[in-house]
Amino acid sequence: MKNKRFILTISLIISLLFLGACNYLSNDNSGVISIHNGNFTMEIDSLMRTKIISPKQLFPLNQIFNYSEYLVTRHHFLKNFSRKSDTSYIINDSIGKGKTYIFTGLYHKGLMQVKKYLQITVYDDFPNMAVFNTYFINSGDELYLKKWESNHYNILYSPADTMMWSFQGGTTEERSDWIRPVSKGFYRENYLGMTSSDYGGGIPVTDIWRRDVGIAIGHLNMFPLRVSLPVESDNEVKGVEISIQKNYKEALTFKNGDTLQLPQTFTIVHTGDCFTSLREFSKFMQKKGIHFPKPSEAAYEPIWCAWGYERNVTSAEIIGTLPKVKELGFKWVVIDDGYQRAIGDWRLNKIMYPGGNKQMKALIDKIHSFGLKAKIWYAPMIISPFTKLMEHNPEIAPYAKVPKNYQDVLLLNEDGSPRYITWWGSYYMGPTYGKTIAMTKKALHRFFDVWGFDGVKLDGQYQNAVPPDYNPAHHLKYPAQACQELPDFYKMIDNTIHKNKPNAVIEICPCGTCMSFYNMPYMNQAVASDPTSSWRIRTKGEVYKALLNKTAYYGDHVELSDGGDDFASTIGIGGVPGSKFTWPKNNPTVTDGNFLLTPEKAKIWKRWINIYNQKMLSKANYLGTLYDIGWDKPETHVLQKGDTMFYSFYAKEWDGKIELRGLDKKKDYDIFDYVNQKNLGTIKGQSPFIGVTFNKYLLIEAYPNQK
Repeated sequence: MKNKRFILTISLIISLLFLGACNYLSNDNSGVISIHNGNFTMEIDSLMRTKIISPKQLFPLNQIFNYSEYLVTRHHFLKNFSRKSDTSYIINDSIGKGKTYIFTGLYHKGLMQVKKYLQITVYDDFPNMAVFNTYFINSGDELYLKKWESNHYNILYSPADTMMWSFQGGTTEERSDWIRPVSKGFYRENYLGMTSSDYGGGIPVTDIWRRDVGIAIGHLNMFPLRVSLPVESDNEVKGVEISIQKNYKEALTFKNGDTLQLPQTFTIVHTGDCFTSLREFSKFMQKKGIHFPKPSEAAYEPIWCAWGYERNVTSAEIIGTLPKVKELGFKWVVIDDGYQRAIGDWRLNKIMYPGGNKQMKALIDKIHSFGLKAKIWYAPMIISPFTKLMEHNPEIAPYAKVPKNYQDVLLLNEDGSPRYITWWGSYYMGPTYGKTIAMTKKALHRFFDVWGFDGVKLDGQYQNAVPPDYNPAHHLKYPAQACQELPDFYKMIDNTIHKNKPNAVIEICPCGTCMSFYNMPYMNQAVASDPTSSWRIRTKGEVYKALLNKTAYYGDHVELSDGGDDFASTIGIGGVPGSKFTWPKNNPTVTDGNFLLTPEKAKIWKRWINIYNQKMLSKANYLGTLYDIGWDKPETHVLQKGDTMFYSFYAKEWDGKIELRGLDKKKDYDIFDYVNQKNLGTIKGQSPFIGVTFNKYLLIEAYPNQK
């Protein structure tokens, strides 16, 4: 039977569920039982349906009880589980002190009989959150499961609004906004497996919020799962439906005596935007054993990338730009795609680097001589067929074009074909396979030990996830093992690099997609990753700052922002600025825009990098709970360094009052526009309002008045 990790014996389940049970819960007259934790209240009725209530809600979250955990077979929906018993007991486990509630129920129709065990745990250290463990035991005829669903809720629209805001952690080819509004007619599956040939993965959280209250759900597994967190609001309903679900491509045989264990999941009720729920999710996962590294000082330094010259950049062009890079205040030089012979063959391109290793080493030495650091672009875990045919006609590139001595490393689909990487015309390599790992370590040795680089940019949307691996040469226990153990591949990269270079910077850039949460522990620099707007730079920054304890968040090339010059978005949210300008002229083969640094641009670039280097807001504490990124206008972000608060306001145009939340009510504060070097007056912390007019942005600092 496939999915063996979900099949447990009845005796083991019962022992897990009832160990330490000592307190029977009495029902009220309606048979409804309530569970409370901070602002979170869940009611469970006699059919094991649930309803969520929050004292913060101005309007009901839902009007009816939801079938929140159920099964779907070929012919039936198994939803009505008559509650047979309920138990609770105090716990003190690795997460902390709390209370566990256990409910048992029975679905019985004809020869179908399935028992349901629902375990709900609330922890003192995680108010507003509940953790779910759900089990189904078949005690009747054999069934064929098509789907299971959990944490299924319907959140009503507020009477005053026709939309809600959402965070959706799935990944698709469209590379859509991570934070976006949801209105009637909206649907998105948020599948965390492969959504196309080389897209997949993400953050296993969905959050929907109104002005008054929001609900977040997700799973708490310690490795990636191929489940969906769909969001739907069709034209007939009065709210938004969310859930966690698993659809089986082939029906799962569920025999008499079998137990189906669903992944551990959670529900969080919160106010404000998704920052709170994402931070609580991350804190819980860290309690379970996931650890995030502290960034090195180098990860906070401004970045110049040679990608403005594109793939045909010469070492002479890079060297010629170094004086301007240093003059403007950048500290990093990134050598991007084009230096290699081919994807997977990380030896130097003989045309661009005829001097081989000596020429590259000399280039890095030259970069270092300017007091700058060097980072190299790298697309790990993929390999091309090494042919011009592949480059120009990827749709007809045959598998046979891959050299035979490399065919064993390929990740194979179920039909035996290699898995295709669309962007670079390459194929996945098996991430668990020893030869893949050896080839990766060899490339890293070349980058860091032979050439002398100080950091690496791991690039590509395909890094988020891999499909099941059916290559028999990889000797996997089951094909999905490759999906689950992909983070171990990045752990290997992290360990290999930092073994000899403990201060090296590792950037993982998933090319616009929502990055896999499970890869995050193995980088020390997050990135906006090909943003198509300043909104994306700011919203991705908020997500990373919620999930990671401390992060050096790189806003990517400023040329990708609104107008191509919006340093204010990156610096104002505590990001690391970067650019891909060319100077003193473009490479004639450039096809994707003109990034020439004119004298006028140079003044702007230097001014903003000076501001960044002076304020270093990338190291400040991001206060993500003070404003709601969706509902509060103007859009506002707050950073704190000591007793000084830094506020960043964004709007196309604004003329009116702004509120400076988070100030000490007992103090007066001087307000200073640090971009335009302008005093805006003094305000009282107990009345933190000030009238302003601005276009696009206003970046100010508030510090206690010393008089």
